[in-house]
Amino acid sequence: MTENDSSSTHPPLPPTTEDDRILRLRLLRSRRVGPATYRRLMREHGTAEAALAALPEVARAAGVTDYQPCPEGVARAELRAGHAAGARLVFEGDADFPKLLSEIDDAPVMLWMVGRADLLARPLVALVGARNASSLGVRMARKLAADLGAAGFTVVSGLARGIDTAAHSAALDTGTVAVVAGGVDGVYPPQNAALSRQIGEQGLRLSDQPMGQYPKARHFAARNRIISGMAQATVVVEAAAKSGSLITARTALDQGREVLAVPGHPFDARASGCNMLIRDGAILVRGAQDVIDHLGNPGAATEPAPELPLDCPEPRTPAVSTPAPSPPGNRTLRETALLHDDILARLGPAPMAEDHLIRSLGVPPTAVAPLLVDLELDGKVVRQAGGLLARVV
Repeated sequence: MTENDSSSTHPPLPPTTEDDRILRLRLLRSRRVGPATYRRLMREHGTAEAALAALPEVARAAGVTDYQPCPEGVARAELRAGHAAGARLVFEGDADFPKLLSEIDDAPVMLWMVGRADLLARPLVALVGARNASSLGVRMARKLAADLGAAGFTVVSGLARGIDTAAHSAALDTGTVAVVAGGVDGVYPPQNAALSRQIGEQGLRLSDQPMGQYPKARHFAARNRIISGMAQATVVVEAAAKSGSLITARTALDQGREVLAVPGHPFDARASGCNMLIRDGAILVRGAQDVIDHLGNPGAATEPAPELPLDCPEPRTPAVSTPAPSPPGNRTLRETALLHDDILARLGPAPMAEDHLIRSLGVPPTAVAPLLVDLELDGKVVRQAGGLLARVV
């Protein structure tokens, strides 16, 4: 019962009855069942009812004895709590489930939502940054959010202090989505209670956590992958060299999303992360127009492509050769993400010699070493005695 399965290209059809919704919620809330295991069980057994029946035996094969799936009463209590909070449970495959989010490998199976789900039909841009933001950073976040909202974008953020708060507040009138780390019925941080209520009334508040769940440290990384996964681009306004915002930016790259950053003064530690992102290839942002120029204006009318005559042959796409890896100092964020993926694809649970990995990559050892450190810090690779490496599964 591991969580290393990718999401299916074709997600299961959403539940059509209340009983099916309860069964699926029970399966997802069962111990040691996350999105990947949920999807694997649904593929193998066809229905949530059959998957729940098979779960004790699956757990026994994995070495877990006396396993009991989530009781029906727990799932029904969560549904009652959601309805009492004015929330709606949306499963993957439902019309209101964010389209881009459903495309990432570790997409959530379901989301609790409070507010206007119609905001998800517009182009979404994530604005993230420091909690201890400077006054200039807060002003920049407000200006970006207001201008992007006026241009037709929905602004997504995490309802944290600092940059998140400024972005949500400025985009309330045009449309904002708050992805929270705990249950959608809770408020964190407490200082944002009024803002959270306003977003539920004018915007949209959502979470994949159970109702009543108080946010813990591990929930914030899970929240960040939703923020970046549902948006076509992530804009980092202020971020230190080691911060959650940089983790969100890296997650966005892994998801194939665009990353943009606002530059800051070299002496300001709160800008060092943004400056690093720009150095490594992120798009520099001076104002909302830079974002609009890069992503396109949602409000601009687009002309349909001219139709080809019936006897006109299809245009040929020229072959593109894969460029050689750039030196570490010149490597873009996209190249770094691809090398991360390449390393992880070559490693497995069985240890591999580091020199063998480097030879198979065809990349200089000096270029591989910092990438391995990154992956070790992320908990994706473990180094063993004798110069051996293994992937954490």
